[in-house]
Amino acid sequence: MLQIYSRRAKMKNLFGAPLHFLLLLASQTCEAVRIKSTPGASAEGFIQAKPDDTVSLICEITDTNLQEEELNWQRNGAAVSLTDTNKNTPSAVCITPVIPEDDEATFTCSLRKNSTASASVTLKVSYPPQLSGSENITIEEEEDLVLECVMKANPLVTAVLWTLNGSTVDLIGGGFTVTNDGQISRLQINNVDQSLHDGIYQCTAVSPMFPNSSKIFNVKVTERTMKFPLVPLIAGLVVVLVTSILAVVSRWRKIATGCGFHWSLSQKVLFTVDKVTISTLHSSLMAHLEQNVRR
Repeated sequence: MLQIYSRRAKMKNLFGAPLHFLLLLASQTCEAVRIKSTPGASAEGFIQAKPDDTVSLICEITDTNLQEEELNWQRNGAAVSLTDTNKNTPSAVCITPVIPEDDEATFTCSLRKNSTASASVTLKVSYPPQLSGSENITIEEEEDLVLECVMKANPLVTAVLWTLNGSTVDLIGGGFTVTNDGQISRLQINNVDQSLHDGIYQCTAVSPMFPNSSKIFNVKVTERTMKFPLVPLIAGLVVVLVTSILAVVSRWRKIATGCGFHWSLSQKVLFTVDKVTISTLHSSLMAHLEQNVRR
């Protein structure tokens, strides 16, 4: 198991000191803290791991005069919570399971009273692009279509290939646009055409370390359908109905008056109220219809 040793404590300015004193001081400088890891670390302090692995770190005080000192752990500069029994040498930290977000995470162990006496290791997490499975998409003609493939990986993928029905997409003739921001590859189509864009799409990420991974999109392009605004249509029908009722009532009153029919006071009041109610309803519906038309 490879051991990762700590940084040396800063030396005071000793310019002008006798040479033998400098050699003596150098011989007395010791490594106070070290980290043992499973899996082992490289000479530069890097630990190679993959998702779902387990990484075990053990910090030890090597100076016999400091064995009673407490230890601190940090992850990327943030303190790691330790139990009281895990603050003395040897102090252990376990990372399980390893996830892609652990890549480049640096773990540092140091003396609580002297943070310059420390040791560090850094995780290097390798993982492939998370591409798999299939997705079904139905879209109408003349709409816009965007297909996305997440290509985040370590090491970075070397290429992302897009195919339609087994053939490389025709960026010019097919009206396709491919963009890539280093994390996501997007295939975009404006004004989808059924004869050109209906079919099976596949994006394939090419990795220098892992097998190629792919995702499939089953795209069905349908003919464009006319969409009627339902609310304005219903409001229009109600307006026509109310207008017709109002016209019939008004016509009936004229016929009754012309035939010598005499309205009682209660009948006049009832008719007036009904007419006002119908008129008010007619006005409200007309206003509602105008608002929906503007939208």
